[in-house]
Amino acid sequence: MPELPPAPGPAWARWRAPIGYPLALVCFWLARPTFASILIGSAVAVWGLLIRAAAAGHLRKREALAHTGPYARTRNPLYFGSALIATGFALATRSWLAAVLLALYFGVFYVQVMRREESELREQYGLAYDDYAARVPRFWPKLLVKSSANGASGTRFSFAQYVRNREHHAAIGAALTIAVLVALAIWRK
Repeated sequence: MPELPPAPGPAWARWRAPIGYPLALVCFWLARPTFASILIGSAVAVWGLLIRAAAAGHLRKREALAHTGPYARTRNPLYFGSALIATGFALATRSWLAAVLLALYFGVFYVQVMRREESELREQYGLAYDDYAARVPRFWPKLLVKSSANGASGTRFSFAQYVRNREHHAAIGAALTIAVLVALAIWRK
């Protein structure tokens, strides 16, 4: 795999939320949802939430290199899940412009964040991370993995870890977003 230039520092990642919230408002303003588009988009977003939940239940930040569960399929299951959630909401809005804005936002911020986190993990775990990175793709999940790499000889999903990682906030945010889209569908009827 070709060597990528160094990722931007942590300050870059801090711009995700300050730009993300106004972007969400713009996407809501552009949205022309119908109940059918909300249903389809919500189904895609739920898959993203399930992937994020499974990943959060395996992730012990700064304590151990996650390599079981969804981490056996992709090194970034949280971000892959976020991409599915964003795709679901783009479908729900029924706005090509909102979809393009969401894709640009994801491409600008999350690609850089993944690179920065990869550098940090390589620094923290060294050869163990290099071995993991050689076996597991950065973003697009492998469909088939050896059963031992998927949790049989490693950490299992922990609901307590899911809660510690505050992943339920993503579910709450998704539910609020769906509620706003439903209200927009009713209002703009």
